[in-house]
Amino acid sequence: MKRLIECVPNFSEGRDIARVDAIVAAMREVPGVFLLDRESDADHNRSVITLAGEPEAVAEAALRGVGKAAELIDLTKHAGAHPRMGATDVVPFIPIEGVAIEDCVALAKKVGREIWERYRVPVYFYEAAAQRPERTNLENIRKGQFEGLREEVLRNPDRAPDIGEPRLHATAGATVVGARKFLIAYNINLNTPDIEIAKRIGKNIRYSNGGLRYVKAMGVDLKARHLAQVSINMTDFEQTPLHRVFEMVKRETERYGVSIVGSEIVGLIPKRAIELTADFYLQLENFSPAQELENRLGASLGGASADDPGSKLAALAQPFLDAVAQPTATPGGGSVAALAGSLGASLGHMVAGLSRKKKSQAAHVDKLSEALADFQAAARTLAEAIDRDAASFESVMAAYKMPQGSPEEQGHRETAIQRALQGAAQVPLEVARGSADIFERLGQLEGISSPSMLSDIRVGRLMAAAGVRGALENVAINLESITDGSFSGRMRSESAALLARVSESPVNASRS
Repeated sequence: MKRLIECVPNFSEGRDIARVDAIVAAMREVPGVFLLDRESDADHNRSVITLAGEPEAVAEAALRGVGKAAELIDLTKHAGAHPRMGATDVVPFIPIEGVAIEDCVALAKKVGREIWERYRVPVYFYEAAAQRPERTNLENIRKGQFEGLREEVLRNPDRAPDIGEPRLHATAGATVVGARKFLIAYNINLNTPDIEIAKRIGKNIRYSNGGLRYVKAMGVDLKARHLAQVSINMTDFEQTPLHRVFEMVKRETERYGVSIVGSEIVGLIPKRAIELTADFYLQLENFSPAQELENRLGASLGGASADDPGSKLAALAQPFLDAVAQPTATPGGGSVAALAGSLGASLGHMVAGLSRKKKSQAAHVDKLSEALADFQAAARTLAEAIDRDAASFESVMAAYKMPQGSPEEQGHRETAIQRALQGAAQVPLEVARGSADIFERLGQLEGISSPSMLSDIRVGRLMAAAGVRGALENVAINLESITDGSFSGRMRSESAALLARVSESPVNASRS
């Protein structure tokens, strides 16, 4: 049986995306860990990363993220709308498959001890891993935030960490580690900048004040959007579903003469939560998830016979196709370009692997083996760029959302925008470089591979060329808004050179 867990570390950085990239890169170095989602919010000045995989691998990835955050984030210079007490503020482990909550508790305790041993960052345990009843709730631990806790922990033994010395790390604060069920982070935005209204609504709906069970809520000031937000954590969406929370907030807004202008999910949400909400609002009679097309297809494709590989391949491709088709900015053209380049490399990997097994190509075994390793590495790098491109665009959006109420804030915002735009141009340029290399390497493969695989090589070159051209479109669109002429000049010069490298047709013109 598979053993899968989810981990959703929250880092106190949502404006400097280069730092977030470095933290994510440190976690992705661990084999067997999958990055499911990453979101950064400039107003909150916080990033939420979703990891999944085998427990031991995910635990190691989380530890590396904590270490990198402690290295890069200084809480003495940090400000944001979201409460925080650590550079890595919270690290929850969630059982997914083949793992019980008790296993996640044991893992949380192990990770907490290791955080202290490796990085000397003190640790508190919460939720199912709490060692004291009053520390089950995160808000009790985080009371006073970094600045208040830093002083109180020195004189109040009741605030001392569960692991480590009774003092906070000078710049990284303390980290809260725990185990819990799946949590939905749900924000509702109001058509008012009055933060006091959002705070009162948050107080009225949260369970600790007599509101909805399994709901935690607070008011947040979205300065960049001139809105107030009710920021909500739902710890059991089946007991207290999404629509019930929305309806209660809606009733509360009517009391204060305001209204809801929109809501958002931070991170991932189980499909079942959406099903429950749709069922409620549509008042469906005798509705079953088996009536959903995707569920029925999934069940059918999952049971596809061994002699029907096409269905299985379609099932593998569909999640990415669905993600691209969504009415959201990412993943978009840049991610698709990276996928095209990666597919070209993967075809090269296939051709080299099959060709070196053929007696007719025995003289080229060494070259084919070298090509095999190169194509494999390139395919992996370009595949990783699918997420990197999406993240770079989200960095630009986060920078545009930064506060601009004062000249100082405007200056910080403009600097962040230019830095993010340069990052958003550099990622697709790297994709174009890698794809151009694949285009040329596939051409070299023609002379040493099996002649029967010539069409695969040519399709691979077409995909690599598409990767170059598509990536350069994304470079160009970002350069339009970059004010550094020297940077733009270098990027345009290299773009032209890369385009010239793939101008050769991958298909022999004399072929009938």
